[in-house]
Amino acid sequence: MKVSEMGTVKGCPERAVMEHVTSTWGVLVLLDLADAGTLRFSELRRRIGGVSEKMLTQTLRTLERDGFVRRLAHPVIPPHVDYDLTPLGAQAAEMVGALARWTGDNVAAVAAAQQAYDAAR
Repeated sequence: MKVSEMGTVKGCPERAVMEHVTSTWGVLVLLDLADAGTLRFSELRRRIGGVSEKMLTQTLRTLERDGFVRRLAHPVIPPHVDYDLTPLGAQAAEMVGALARWTGDNVAAVAAAQQAYDAAR
């Protein structure tokens, strides 16, 4: 399937995976794990900032189910769980990282376009 067709085919698996990887929290989880390597839940939540415990849990479960994130629960008390990227997750992080860098490089141009659009309305 062509990338240009993904948005037009309802129920296609590529579309669902794209939504998981490019969601706000999905992007940040992938980028932070790519940057830091292995993180505990609380460390990841602090690094991301602004994400609820529930939303981070859902995002991690989704990314784990998709094969991007590995969850390692240690048999200790209190519970200790580490998260890191799988090889597939590292590839996804590289791709969204390129988009994040492009966004950072072009945010001023986007803001100028938004201002021009708003002024014309």
